[in-house]
Amino acid sequence: MVKHSLTPGMGKFLTRERFGHPQVYAGLLLLIFLGQCCWLLFHGTSPLDVDSSELFRVQEGLRQWQGGAIAGTPSPERMEAASPPPIQIEENQGFDPNHSPLWYLLDSAPFAVGRVSSRINSVQYWGWLARLPYIAIGLLLGASLWYVARRLYGNAGGYIALTLYCFSPAILRSSTLWLTEPEIGAAWGTFGAIFTAIAVAHTLYAPREVVLWNWRRILLLGLSLAVAVGCQFSLVILLPITLAFMLYVAPTRNVAAFVIWACALGVALLILLAAYGFRGQVFWQGIRHAHFFGFTWLAFAMRGGYQHAFIQLVQAGPALLIALPVALFTYAAWRRTRYFGNTAPLLLALLFVLLGVATPHIPGAFIPTAIPLLCVFVSGIAADLLETRQRAPVVACVSALLTANALINLTELARVGRG
Repeated sequence: MVKHSLTPGMGKFLTRERFGHPQVYAGLLLLIFLGQCCWLLFHGTSPLDVDSSELFRVQEGLRQWQGGAIAGTPSPERMEAASPPPIQIEENQGFDPNHSPLWYLLDSAPFAVGRVSSRINSVQYWGWLARLPYIAIGLLLGASLWYVARRLYGNAGGYIALTLYCFSPAILRSSTLWLTEPEIGAAWGTFGAIFTAIAVAHTLYAPREVVLWNWRRILLLGLSLAVAVGCQFSLVILLPITLAFMLYVAPTRNVAAFVIWACALGVALLILLAAYGFRGQVFWQGIRHAHFFGFTWLAFAMRGGYQHAFIQLVQAGPALLIALPVALFTYAAWRRTRYFGNTAPLLLALLFVLLGVATPHIPGAFIPTAIPLLCVFVSGIAADLLETRQRAPVVACVSALLTANALINLTELARVGRG
């Protein structure tokens, strides 16, 4: 059973239903998350330590913002750049095999707004300016996760999911690009695509014109798909996943679901085409050179893939690492927890973890996208346990776990500052 619909009720924006104590508490958690990002940004990085791949991303995107060649595609202007392209681009005839120009444009947007020259040096580049888009996306993903968890499991579920998220070292690192690739954009797009598709399918039972009534959600679904696939080509797997969810949730409105999905796909394609500057030939060549499917069955026989996946899950935070086995056991043993609202995020998280193991040569985007889904799943199981007669000990255990997790994370952040 699903406790709440993912579609909000009607009413004015500043009503108690839309803006009250739950929103204030969620906002405070997100402010704490922002403070942690700022601390890690200003104490964990050095302006003299420039990562060449990050510098390349900014230069590529900024050059396109300023009317030059399309980012992630071959161009003579690269010869004058301060940073050479990564080896996977050089071996792919100058095309980025894993990312569209949208990835580069997002990275360099603050520099374009500030009209910074494409020949930036390390001191000008390194710092808060290059990380603003990802901190903003981290906040948006946190807000999206809280909204979905609260609609599914109530206020308690929303608070648990958001607390796990806000004190996750992996999320903080990805939001500040601290010793990691920019994966938070792909995670946000994936999360948005999945739950927007489910929300759209729920609205198909309303007695209104299907496509016209859902135009806002169609745009949101298309934007989410474009961000996810644009930041990581291998996330094209979201296309059949979102369609499957829509057909499952609205089995009596399959035609309408397919039409809405097709419209959203058209929006996503339009956004990606815009990222290529509406240059059809360059867009086609970029798609031809993209590595959409880098899966290999041999990876499942390699210990390294499992070790890498486990390390990434450990970096999600000790609370999630402890709570996940308990949630899985509860899900398996207690029939009441096996409803769609819990099953969907669990199945998707497991799928993304398996895909992360199966793609050892593709930059990690699958397992980072699984972390928000695992936060949702754990919060759902916890919310179910809070409704039992053992509510008091469950509250004590959950509170202790979340508090300890927050203290550990803050302690580690303080050590980064001293380092």
